[in-house]
Amino acid sequence: MIEIDCLTKTFGDKTAVSDLTLRVEPGECFAFLGPNGAGKTTTIKTIAGLLRPTRGAVRVGGADTILEPLRAKARLAYVPDEPYLYEKLSGREFLLFTADMYGLDRPEARRRIAELVETFGLAGYVDDLCEGYSHGMKQRVVLSAALLRDPATLVVDEPMVGLDPRGARLVKDILRRRAEAGVCVFLSTHTLSVAEEVATRIGIIHQSRLIALGTPQELRSRYGGERGLESIFLELTRESEKTAPPPEEQP
Repeated sequence: MIEIDCLTKTFGDKTAVSDLTLRVEPGECFAFLGPNGAGKTTTIKTIAGLLRPTRGAVRVGGADTILEPLRAKARLAYVPDEPYLYEKLSGREFLLFTADMYGLDRPEARRRIAELVETFGLAGYVDDLCEGYSHGMKQRVVLSAALLRDPATLVVDEPMVGLDPRGARLVKDILRRRAEAGVCVFLSTHTLSVAEEVATRIGIIHQSRLIALGTPQELRSRYGGERGLESIFLELTRESEKTAPPPEEQP
């Protein structure tokens, strides 16, 4: 479970996230949408404990990310928008290194890695050095590392970047299955079709503020009738720009 209470994050005089309150339950696949610079990645990094809230609180599985940082981090797996691997390790060595950090014993680690190699189709390159991987290959290895210990909370920032259509379909299926198995999935994406396919609930953030929240069906009923999510998203963000206060009036 992810609980965000009145979260505000500022950088100097710029407000990246303003007064965000949100709760994501186990078994949900929550899609967080917004234009570039809206506050999505700042929110995700605050959930992951990489940024401290300026005001408000974030809890993961009941653990406050500031008061109990190790407990909070132990309850989630985080996949950033830019996958990072140690280039002089092979994919398998990176996964074993990650398993060691998680405290998995070697037999269990090797069993889980074998499962993930098959699931993500890594067999053709998992023993090659990471320095030769494409972005999509790196993304698959990083996602595998995140799933090694079967986390209760999975936070993923832009998972489809660099993936071919087959890889994108695989990731969508995995995210959906993880949610169906009771995992709390928090997904940030620019790909609206991904949100429509996998999300059980959607939040739209624009200019640091949450402007819409609901299931895909609720958003269509409330804002769009039979229109698709793309039309709803474009209209809501356009209207938000019209009603937003001038920069000097923002908190």
